Amino acid sequence: MARSKTQNKRRLGSKSEKGARKAPRQPSSAARERALKALSAMRRGDSLSRAARENGVTRRSIKRYAGSALVQDRPGGRIRATKSDRLVRYLQVPGADGPRDITVRGSKAASEFAHYKAAINRLLRGDRNAMAAWHGKKIAGIELITDTTTLVEQARKEILPYSLYRSLSGGAA
Repeated sequence: MARSKTQNKRRLGSKSEKGARKAPRQPSSAARERALKALSAMRRGDSLSRAARENGVTRRSIKRYAGSALVQDRPGGRIRATKSDRLVRYLQVPGADGPRDITVRGSKAASEFAHYKAAINRLLRGDRNAMAAWHGKKIAGIELITDTTTLVEQARKEILPYSLYRSLSGGAA
């Protein structure tokens, strides 16, 4: 049975042929997040190996995603994390109509945002003065929401993904 020219071309150009290249692997955002958490653990005193093991990521992945934030004083010496970095992080901040996705550069901005999230959770537990320190502040050029009513309403609608509001019996009203 003879094959037509188009059938031969299809067969020869198929990806299943021996020696055909595989498509390049797309970077995993989950692996990147785990690598950044491991970097944070290293800043708290863990070794590279321990931070990798506890965060479910390989040493190689940490070096791939956070390599610019790692230093080694001498060949064969311990690899440690720098005090801060300029790595890009993707965050969700509360906006007037719900969460907004923003991009920040640096561990200092990410830490500042973590303190802001902690203040929101204190507010939702009933601390009415939790947002006082955040009035008029910005992260990555975006003004932070400090209106108690807006934040509590978003927590009730379960729009704030990181809030503890659902797990608490009390909360600000």
